[in-house]
Amino acid sequence: MLLRILDRLEEILIATLMALATVIIFIAVMHRYLVGIPLLYPILFPINLSWAQELCIYMFVWVAKFGAAYGVRTGIHVGVDVLINRLNERTRAKFIIFGLLAGAAFTAIVGTLGATFVWENGAHQAIFKLLGLGTGDLPEGPTTPDLEMPTWMVYSAVPLGSYLMCFRFLQVTWSFVRTGELPHHDQSKVEGIEDVAAPAPGQEDQIYRMEDDLHPRDKDQP
Repeated sequence: MLLRILDRLEEILIATLMALATVIIFIAVMHRYLVGIPLLYPILFPINLSWAQELCIYMFVWVAKFGAAYGVRTGIHVGVDVLINRLNERTRAKFIIFGLLAGAAFTAIVGTLGATFVWENGAHQAIFKLLGLGTGDLPEGPTTPDLEMPTWMVYSAVPLGSYLMCFRFLQVTWSFVRTGELPHHDQSKVEGIEDVAAPAPGQEDQIYRMEDDLHPRDKDQP
């Protein structure tokens, strides 16, 4: 139940940020062109949208971090597995588990370093102030140029997204140990094209292999 809620929140966050960024960029571009019309200039010129580009950049940063975790869960990340698929099933499983655990370790390290950076960049002062604790000489931290919001709020995408990605790696590892299957992204449905079953491990290049009767031979040979 909790995993379903987490999955749903992850999808809602990604979709919402992408939709808002698209709308904001559209409005900013339209404003830039329409303000050049003399009739609309007095109305649109006082509207300041200089913050739109900065906000959209931050939104896409958050989408990228949480989208990476979503990609691990759904199996849409690109990977080169031609060599691994040629191994026997037992050896292949060991390599897959090692790769998943390596991904979990890497994202855990990135998340920890990111959390330390965010904490020292002003998050500790904001949290102490929110809890009514003495802040002493703790610095407030820098702010963004246009929005003037604390930069630690923007950088929080690094530890949050990295820890979520680490959790997804562990989740996929546990599922693979239990079932022997990895998540895979469904083929996109195209009208008029039939779905083709995925080739078995080690047979991905079968369509490129030459049969014995297709090799070059002399003309006088049968």
